[in-house]
Amino acid sequence: MAGRMLRGCVQTALKTVNSVVGLAGMAVILYALWMLRGWYREVTDLDQRLPVPWFIYTFLGLGIFLCLLTCSGHIAAETANGHCLSCYMTIVFLLIILEGAITVDVFLNSNWEEDFPADPSGKFDEFKGFVRSNFEICEWVGLSVVAAQVLSIILGMVLRTLGPDREIDYDSDDDATVPTRLPLLRNMSQHGSGYDEPNTSRRSDSWTLRILDKVSN
Repeated sequence: MAGRMLRGCVQTALKTVNSVVGLAGMAVILYALWMLRGWYREVTDLDQRLPVPWFIYTFLGLGIFLCLLTCSGHIAAETANGHCLSCYMTIVFLLIILEGAITVDVFLNSNWEEDFPADPSGKFDEFKGFVRSNFEICEWVGLSVVAAQVLSIILGMVLRTLGPDREIDYDSDDDATVPTRLPLLRNMSQHGSGYDEPNTSRRSDSWTLRILDKVSN
C-alpha cells in the first residue's frame, strides 16, 4: 500500500514537472507562428521571393519537439514502463547537453553570431534585442525550464526503480482461486438434491399406508 502511494506521488510529480516543458513548447510555437505571420505579410508587401527564414522554422520545430517530448513523458509516467522511461530520460539528457553547449558557445565565443546563417526575416535580431532588454526575465525562464528537465530525469529514475504497479497480477491470482470454490458449491447442490429424495419417499409411503387403512375399514 505504501509503495503504491509513493509510486502515485512520483507519477504526479513527474507529470507536473513535465507539463512545465510542455507549456514552454506551446509558448515557443505561438511565438514562431506570430513571427511567421509577420514574415509572410512582409513578403506579400515586397512582392518578391526571399530565402527561407531559418530562425522562425527552427523555433517552430523546437516547440513541436518539446510538445511531443511532453506527451511521451506523460505516457512514460502513466505506464511506469522501464523502456519508455529510459528513452524519455535519454532524450531529455541529450536536450540538456545541447542547451548547455549553445549557452557555453554564446558566453565564451564573442563571435558566436557567425556560427548561424544570415536571417532574411530580421526576427533573429529582434529576438536578441528582446533577450538583452529583458535579460533577467529570460534568465529565470531558461533556468526554470532546465530545472524542470533535470527534475524530470531524477523523477524518471525513481519511478523506474519503483517499477510498474503489480495490482493486475494480484487480481489475476484472486481470479485463479475462484474455480477452486466452484466444486464445493456443486457438491452442496448435489447433497441438497440427495436430501430431498428421502423426504419424497417418506411422503409416498405415508400416503400408501393411509389408503390401505381406508380399504381395511
